[in-house]
Amino acid sequence: MPKHIGIVACSAEGAALCFRTICEEGQGYLGRHMHPEVSMHTLPLGDYVAFIDKDDWKGVAGLMLNSARKLQAAGADFLISPDNTIHHAMPYVEAESPLPWLHIAEEVGAEAQRRGFKKLAVTGTRVTMEGTVYPEVLKRIGLEFRVPSPLDREKIDKIIYDELVNGQFRSESLGVFRAIIDRLKSEGCDSVVLGCTEIPLLVTPETSPLPVLDSTRLLARAALRKAVGQAVGARP
Repeated sequence: MPKHIGIVACSAEGAALCFRTICEEGQGYLGRHMHPEVSMHTLPLGDYVAFIDKDDWKGVAGLMLNSARKLQAAGADFLISPDNTIHHAMPYVEAESPLPWLHIAEEVGAEAQRRGFKKLAVTGTRVTMEGTVYPEVLKRIGLEFRVPSPLDREKIDKIIYDELVNGQFRSESLGVFRAIIDRLKSEGCDSVVLGCTEIPLLVTPETSPLPVLDSTRLLARAALRKAVGQAVGARP
């Protein structure tokens, strides 16, 4: 039997995309209309934002662990969180978690290596672009990276929190992202990390000036591979 996937959600749009990806692509492993068992739990995004705005990562970890324990009680075998920003709390989470986790940045880094990318442009919330989650992983595996300028980081953060998490996907905002990615391309980047789980709903491989590393779907696919086990093969 496939393992039971537990999703610790934070923002609705990214979590929904992750859930849909698991359900839709599970068929490639398990047959028509089939996918592993999936449970999802989230506390309000506002609860997370209140701690994030105070730079209180132990508080964020407490929310994640609240969900983790409920998912353990529901029968989950392992956990994922389709939210890059709250991965900053993972050091606190992993120390007390009742279940193992997959790490979103590690899955992105592994895919970048598989595809032969060398210098990644990292986009996401301000915390993700300015924080340590991606730098720690990418440096460890020998990949270079760039982040947008301070002004561009402000623009991206505003689009995420004012629009994307609320299900608003505007052509004007896509234009802003395209221009920013194009600038990072001119600085030598060969790919772009869509490091907020809602960004792939706005920026697609067809509209991006650089090849994309879609953190949401990469995490979902990694969860599928773990759930079905190595005997099924690495990819459908």
